[in-house]
Amino acid sequence: MLTIKSPLFIMRQSLFVLFMLFFCTKTEAQFVKETFVDISVGYSICAPYDDVDTFGSGIYLQGEYVLKLTNWIDLRPYVGMILTNNESDNNDPNSPVYSVSANAFIIGGKTRLRVPIPWVAPYIEVGLGASIGSFENMTLFKNLNDSGVLIHVPASIGFELGPEHNFDIAFSYYFHDSVQLFAGAAAIGFSFPVGNNSK
Repeated sequence: MLTIKSPLFIMRQSLFVLFMLFFCTKTEAQFVKETFVDISVGYSICAPYDDVDTFGSGIYLQGEYVLKLTNWIDLRPYVGMILTNNESDNNDPNSPVYSVSANAFIIGGKTRLRVPIPWVAPYIEVGLGASIGSFENMTLFKNLNDSGVLIHVPASIGFELGPEHNFDIAFSYYFHDSVQLFAGAAAIGFSFPVGNNSK
């Protein structure tokens, strides 16, 4: 079932995300030690919260503006996209056709908490953002089909690698409660400094 969001609802969600990004960038003047740009690419999947043999797969791209507050904490406004096509492990032609997919532009902000040890620094991330696109979750348990602006909660675990910690490997997830599915990725990333960084 297609649900059309009201323009006021979409505007409120968009303004909230823009306010969060504005707040993150304004923080730079007082607290930020260094700034970076981080680019990630990877293999994406989307799957319903329910345990079913249906999922989507495709490509994931993301760019982040990294505001390093301390060696332990970053603020990370981000933009990116997740593009997936439906896949299914069910080869029975007599069974119902299920479909799960997510095709969206993503925007938001998150915080990274790392353990700053040399060469391999583990981290976790959490935040809040918006997905602009279309989502489908049609399984035995759900029949959800939505498009427009949806709120998501990003969460990641990973490792920063190298003497400067400028490479990383991550498993990133974007939880969309309104359509009861998550989109995620196994990604690799590279960061490079921008602006006048102070050591």
